[in-house]
Amino acid sequence: QEIRKVVQALEQTAREILTLLQGVHQGPGFQHIPKKCQKAREHFGTVRTQMESLKTKFPADQYYRFHEHWRFVLQRLVFLAAFVVYLESETLVTREAVAEILGIEADRERGFHLDIEDYLSGVLTLASELARLAVNSVTAGDYSRPLRISAFINELDSGFRLLNLKNDSLRKRYDGLKYDVKKIEEVVYDLSIRGLGKEATVGAGGEK
Repeated sequence: QEIRKVVQALEQTAREILTLLQGVHQGPGFQHIPKKCQKAREHFGTVRTQMESLKTKFPADQYYRFHEHWRFVLQRLVFLAAFVVYLESETLVTREAVAEILGIEADRERGFHLDIEDYLSGVLTLASELARLAVNSVTAGDYSRPLRISAFINELDSGFRLLNLKNDSLRKRYDGLKYDVKKIEEVVYDLSIRGLGKEATVGAGGEK
C-alpha cells in the first residue's frame, strides 16, 4: 500500500513533466526548448525526493520482488530524462546519467537501481517521440532538425541490432523502432524531393 502511494506520486510528477515537454511539438515550441528543459529538470528534483521515499518502503534486497510496482513509471521517467537530454544536447543519455537524474543507482549491487531493460524501454519510447518531433519540425519550418533526428535514430537502431534481446516486451518495443526509422526516413525523403533537404544542410552550416 505504501509503495503504491509513492508510485502514484511519481506517476503524477511524470505526467507533469510529460505535459511540459509536449509543448515542444507546438508551432512556437522550439524557441522555448531551453526553458522547458530547465523546468523539467526542476521537476526531476521532486522525482529524486519521491525515489528517496520509495527506497524506504521495502527491504533493499527485495528489489525484484516489488519491481512490477514501479517498473512502468520508471520506464516513463527514463524516457522523459532521455528526452530532456536529447533536447538539450541531441545526444543519447547514458544509463548512469539517467540514474543520476532520477536519484537512484546504476549498479545493481548498490541497492535501488535502474534495471538495464527499464533503461532500454525508455530509450525506445524516446525514438517514437523523436519520430513525432521530426514530422512536427517540418510543420514548424525547421527543416534541419529531421535530418539530425534521422542520423540519431539510425545510430540508435544500429546499437539495438547488436543486442540479443530476450525479454518479450522489450523485443516488441524494439520491433516498433523499425516503424520509427521508416517514418523519419519518409520525412527526410519528402524534404529532399521538395529541395528542402539541401537548404537545411546549408542552413546547418554545411553539417549533415
